[in-house]
Amino acid sequence: MEIVIEIEDPTPLFTQLVEQIKNAVKDEKIKPGDALPSIRQLANDLEINSKTVAKAYRLLERDSVIQAKGYRGTFIHQNAIENCAFDINRWITAQLKESVALLKKSGATDSEIRIAFTQVMNNNKH
Repeated sequence: MEIVIEIEDPTPLFTQLVEQIKNAVKDEKIKPGDALPSIRQLANDLEINSKTVAKAYRLLERDSVIQAKGYRGTFIHQNAIENCAFDINRWITAQLKESVALLKKSGATDSEIRIAFTQVMNNNKH
């Protein structure tokens, strides 16, 4: 699997990395059980910050595309192909559209919705 990061691309580097790994899984260039490079190794290979790779790996692990096995390394999840089909950003957008439509139907203004959204987001910080 070859990963190419475009520094000039407006897409965030971690997103480029996530997308390329998911595409490699979908195209079966990497298969369930295959090992991935360590965060440090991949960061060095791509000449990017290790925190960027760590963020991409966290998102891929959240989506069950990869699985960290402690000191043994990081591997492609056994259900990675199916799990790549779920796009959390598309789901979030759909949920928000539905909620905003309901709020507007109830008479809420854009400003009220934005203020409430900001308050909810600020109150839910970990």
